[in-house]
Amino acid sequence: MTENILSPWKQETIIQHTQRLLLSYKYWTGQSLLDIDGTPQLMAQALWEAQFVVVSHSMEENPILNYGNQQGLDLWEMSWEQFTHTPSSETAQPSQQEGRQLLLTQVNTKGYISGYQGVRISSQGRQFRISNATIWNILDENQQQCGQAATFKQWEYI
Repeated sequence: MTENILSPWKQETIIQHTQRLLLSYKYWTGQSLLDIDGTPQLMAQALWEAQFVVVSHSMEENPILNYGNQQGLDLWEMSWEQFTHTPSSETAQPSQQEGRQLLLTQVNTKGYISGYQGVRISSQGRQFRISNATIWNILDENQQQCGQAATFKQWEYI
């Protein structure tokens, strides 16, 4: 059990979710999120260890974060357990909520958006600006939307 908390990418549900993230990103953007190929387990580990942020949330009315790679957990200053029990709306300050919701609605309609920038906040109250983010709808094996994800390589604390 401890290994699953320290290395969540080893869990079968996370390996499956990683495949959905990767396949959905390619579906919407026509590009690969990772520059490697391999088994689902290898891909899950590579995404977990990537030097860019990947986060996702579920489809509830107030979506809960359901994935963050190690870079994302570090940026938001949370453990896996904390992160995966956090409403995604809590990653932005109240003043940013209207713009965040508009963005997510646009992604719902278009499938994905790239070049997004905005301000987010860590669990410790540290604000950071993300740049050139891509946000996309996650599709399941039946091509039904099952969440939304974001990735970005650029951020700075403000």
